[in-house]
Amino acid sequence: MVLAMTGAPTRQRGSKDIWLNAAYEVLISDGIEGVKIMPLAKRLNLARTGFYWFFTDFAELHSAMIDRWENQNTGTLIARCAKPANSLCEALFNVMDCWLDPTLFDAPLDLAVRNWARLDVDLQGRLADADEQRIQAVTRLFARHGLPNDQAHVRGLTVIYTQIGYISMQVNETRAARIARVRHYVELFAGISPNDQEIAAFLMRH
Repeated sequence: MVLAMTGAPTRQRGSKDIWLNAAYEVLISDGIEGVKIMPLAKRLNLARTGFYWFFTDFAELHSAMIDRWENQNTGTLIARCAKPANSLCEALFNVMDCWLDPTLFDAPLDLAVRNWARLDVDLQGRLADADEQRIQAVTRLFARHGLPNDQAHVRGLTVIYTQIGYISMQVNETRAARIARVRHYVELFAGISPNDQEIAAFLMRH
């Protein structure tokens, strides 16, 4: 067995991603109050001291959690808004993918971060900034497809606030029901009906 300089076996330390993934699971299930080093160590069956191989302190873990949330949810949403599309409806279907594919957008994580932000003033600021980035990304999508700036912005607000509502209210609906509604949301947001080819391409992805 290869020992670290402190004598702690490497297998007892885990990895940064292992600790971070466990912290995310607890954040989603129990809230930020449940994210503590000793319970995480017990959950992972790792030595408590292993945490300090990867994080200087608890604040660094919190920072890493927030960075990953921003990169995954906000970063991915912005990228989907910028994805090339031949029409406004196709572009909106690209965004709607986020609400159906958890590898693109993790809704339970977004809710957990919003709940966490109620207890953390600094995080409130980062959350507000993230929401503004999302709104601006959708606004630019509408503007690229010919809508005037004021209409593009209001529609951007509508898209993001609708999804925040879904997340915050923890709307309970079947996947099939939600997929069936997406075409109508796209029509509502775009002001025009998607064509059969656009609908078929979206349904094929899901």
